[in-house]
Amino acid sequence: MYPVRQLEAVIAAFAGRRVVIVGDLIADEYLYGKPARISREAPVLILKFSAREVRLGGAANATHNVHVLGASAWPVGVLGDDGAGDEVAGLFRGAGISTAGILRVEGRLTPVKTRVMAGGYESTRQQVVRLDREPAGGLAPHVEEALVSRLREIGSTADAFVVSDYGYGALSPGVFEAVLELARPRNAVVAVDSRYDLLRFKGMTAATPNEPEVEALVGGELGDERAIEKAGRAVLDRLEAALLLVTRGSRGMALFEREGPVTFMPIHGSDQIADVTGAGDTVISTFAVALASGASAGEAAWLANVAGGVVVMKRGTATVSPGELVQALSGDGTAL
Repeated sequence: MYPVRQLEAVIAAFAGRRVVIVGDLIADEYLYGKPARISREAPVLILKFSAREVRLGGAANATHNVHVLGASAWPVGVLGDDGAGDEVAGLFRGAGISTAGILRVEGRLTPVKTRVMAGGYESTRQQVVRLDREPAGGLAPHVEEALVSRLREIGSTADAFVVSDYGYGALSPGVFEAVLELARPRNAVVAVDSRYDLLRFKGMTAATPNEPEVEALVGGELGDERAIEKAGRAVLDRLEAALLLVTRGSRGMALFEREGPVTFMPIHGSDQIADVTGAGDTVISTFAVALASGASAGEAAWLANVAGGVVVMKRGTATVSPGELVQALSGDGTAL
C-alpha cells in the first residue's frame, strides 16, 4: 500500500531533479477537417480543412512530459535543418525548454507523423489516416561525435536519463554507451523505451516495453499473468536491468524487480480510453523522474500508472502536471 501523502512527497521532489532525454525528436502534426461529402474521383471521404496543429512527439514528447512534471528537462538529439525542425525547436523554446543539446543537421529530414483527424464541431474527432515522413539511415560519424560531445556537456550532472528510441537513428551504440558512462559514477537512473530494438540496450536501470513488444521479444502470445511473469523475467535477464515495467493497456501494468516479486497493477481510472498516442512517453517520464526523486520501484510504477491513466483521457500527445497527479491520487485514499 502506498499512502497518498507518501506519494505526494515524491511528487514534490520532482522539482529538484535534472533529467536528460536522449532520443528521436519527432514533430506530431495534426490536420483537422469536417466531413463534407464523398469524392467523385474515388470512394473516399472529403474533409473541409479547419485547422493544423503541431505538437512535440517521440523523445520531444518525453521531454515535454518531464518538464511539465516539474523536473529540469534537457533534450539531446538531432533535428533536420527544415521547417519541421524549426517548429519542434520553436515549441521547445515556447515551453521554456533549452535547445542547447539539439543539433540541427543539414540535409537530414526531421521525423514527422501527420495524423488526419475527421470530425465536426459537436462530435469527437477520429483519426482517419497517418502519414509518416522519416529520415533515411543513422547518424553520420561526425554528427554522432558532435552529439556525444553535447551529451557529455549536458549530462555530467544529470539525476536521470530517459532513452527514447523510435528507430530513427539518434540512439547509436556510441550515444547509448556515453549515456551509461555518464550515469554509472553518479548512480543516475537510466530508463529505456525502444519501439523496435530493446535488446540492443543492456545495462540500464529500467525498461518500459508494452505487452505486444514483450510478446515480440519472447516470440509468443501472453495469455495470462503466469505467461507474462515468465516472459518478463526472461526479458529482464536478457536486458541485464534492475527493473522492467510492462504496460498492458486497459489491464494496467506489471512491475518486475530483479531482487523482488512481480507486482500486477490494475489500470488507474477509467478503462474507457480516449487516445493512447504518446502514453508510453508519459509513463517512462514519470517512472524515471519518480525514481530519481527517491521513490521505491513500486511507488514510481504506481505514479507512472496514474499518469498513464490521466494522459490516455486526453486527445493527441499530451502531458500530466503534478497537480493532476495529486488530484488523481486524492480519489484513491490509498494507492494500492
